[in-house]
Amino acid sequence: MQIESIRLKNFKCFQDVELKNIPRFCVLVGANGTGKSTLFNLFGFLREAFSSNIHTALAKMGGSRGFQEVRSRNAEGAIEIELKFRIRGDAPLASYFLAIDEQHGDPVISRELLKYRRGRHGQPWHFLDFRNGTGYAVTNELEQVTDVRLLKREEHTLKSPDILAIKGLAQFERFPVVKELGNLIESWHVSDFHIHRARPIQEAGYAEHLSTEGENLSLVVQFLYTRHRPIFDTILTKLAQRVPGISQVKSKTTEEGRVLLSFQDAAFSDPFLARHVSDGTIKMLAYLILLHDPKPHPLLCVEEPENQLYHSLLVELAEEFRTYARQGGQVFVSTHSPDFLNATTIDEVFWLTKKQGYTRVHRARNDEQLVAFMNDGDQMGYLWKQGLFPGVEP
Repeated sequence: MQIESIRLKNFKCFQDVELKNIPRFCVLVGANGTGKSTLFNLFGFLREAFSSNIHTALAKMGGSRGFQEVRSRNAEGAIEIELKFRIRGDAPLASYFLAIDEQHGDPVISRELLKYRRGRHGQPWHFLDFRNGTGYAVTNELEQVTDVRLLKREEHTLKSPDILAIKGLAQFERFPVVKELGNLIESWHVSDFHIHRARPIQEAGYAEHLSTEGENLSLVVQFLYTRHRPIFDTILTKLAQRVPGISQVKSKTTEEGRVLLSFQDAAFSDPFLARHVSDGTIKMLAYLILLHDPKPHPLLCVEEPENQLYHSLLVELAEEFRTYARQGGQVFVSTHSPDFLNATTIDEVFWLTKKQGYTRVHRARNDEQLVAFMNDGDQMGYLWKQGLFPGVEP
């Protein structure tokens, strides 16, 4: 999957913004409060809406005032979200549109639309179109249809107007396009890794993927060690190259049914438990596990990966994010680190600014001066640190 554009209207600080031609590896910079976290929260918001409903997603993001807090301040009308994406590289460009409004004080989905553009001309074909809980979805495969008049539409009424149509219809094989989109939303990963959550001893269990906050780190280590040993050995080799002295990482289940994560330093005979290992070691292990997942996420969002990591490691980390993207995923990273930014190209960088309380998005490759500097051999991090991104300074 690759998201090619994101349009937001009345969504928090994004009153009316569009990111276009988004690359597979997308890096966001900007002062605190310009909206980097809010943009990442969009993906978590959609996943929560898919797994539960819009009411719950709004409450988690905006608290008790939900809709009023998520809608841009002083704004009127619906919250609008539009993603344009390709499920595969050779697939047609698809557009998923969501409009959220209020009726009698309750949030509702006033419009939900999934459409595909066939070729360069003509109107897009609508594969799903719902208004206030009622609408239709197409049941025949996209590849089987050559004429819009051959589309088979099935009418439906949802149990509640705050439920996403793709949530319900994605459960059925007869809605293949909707099902594929639902699977993608359910599978993307927004990392909010907390080192203090990864340190404690875990109850015995099973986990294949690192969780959002990383509290199941020891369980994933155990899974990789027992089920994907070559991948685990690759992770360990890279960790040892970046953290002096680390020669082994182990996950052991005690008789009491708890999982211990320990690190072996080659200079000592006894291993260290996770609570005695540096923050940077824990975080580097977590990122390596995330980036070497046997079943990679189609979309990965990571905020400020430079925290707790030594500056010289950031160039390698940036290259690993880029490699992850090249292998079929898509990566969004926000950063305040010139060292990390120095590993990026001019096509990969966007920066965010604020004007009159709302966020504006700028792309590095659209700035002629930045392009000229980069063509002369400069690096993005140095240019950013010198204040050459217009409006980026607080």
